[in-house]
Amino acid sequence: MAHFAEIDGNGLVLRVVALDDDQIRDADGKHNELLGKQFLSKTLGGEWVQTSYNATFRRRFAGKGYKYLENLDAFITPNPFPSWLLNENTIEWEPPVEMPNDGKRYLWNEVIMEWQVREASESDE
Repeated sequence: MAHFAEIDGNGLVLRVVALDDDQIRDADGKHNELLGKQFLSKTLGGEWVQTSYNATFRRRFAGKGYKYLENLDAFITPNPFPSWLLNENTIEWEPPVEMPNDGKRYLWNEVIMEWQVREASESDE
């Protein structure tokens, strides 16, 4: 199976669909992303980008609400908090303050812009 993400004009992933591998094989039997993009555009409309279920290319498998950044040729997850910035080297969101590495469990508090120790709950025990 080959998977493709439909993206809007801003790169936002609208949906992900699967195609049979035969849909994207060229005359030499090799996978050809362009064939899949053309097939989907013709049958469903829209703009399509191939995504990898095993994350072997474009960083991760796309999901609805993710974003495709053409300049990085990668899919990114939605930003977890407005203060977090995308590290373009790792393609991961990073907080403005590094999480303490002291063995405790933390949650980010966007209101006060700091990490807070996560209180143990019954489900943690």
